[in-house]
Amino acid sequence: MKRVGFLMKVREDKLEMYKEHHKRVWPELLEAHRRTGWHNYSLFMREDGLVFGYFETPESYQAALDAIEKEEINTRWDEFMEPYLEAVNEATGGIMMELEEVFHLD
Repeated sequence: MKRVGFLMKVREDKLEMYKEHHKRVWPELLEAHRRTGWHNYSLFMREDGLVFGYFETPESYQAALDAIEKEEINTRWDEFMEPYLEAVNEATGGIMMELEEVFHLD
C-alpha cells in the first residue's frame, strides 16, 4: 500500500463554506473514491487554508488520481469545489501537489 501526502489551498474567504461542504460529502463521491483506490483518506487544514491531504492506495498517487478523474461524480464535485480552491503547484498551476515521503514509523 502506497502512502500519499499532498497539499491544496482553500481561498481564505471560503474556509467556512469549504468545511461545511466536507461535513456532507456526497455518498456517491465517497464510494467512487473507495472504488478507485483512495483509502484511509483525510484532510487537515491550517487557519490560512493550506490543506494537507493523506490517503493510502494500492499503486500510486498518479494511478489513484487518474482513476478518480474518470468518475463523473468526481467531475461534478471538482466543478462545485473549483471556486473554493487556488493553485498550489506553481510548476503546473494545479490545485494539488504530491509531497515526497521522507520518513515513516510503523
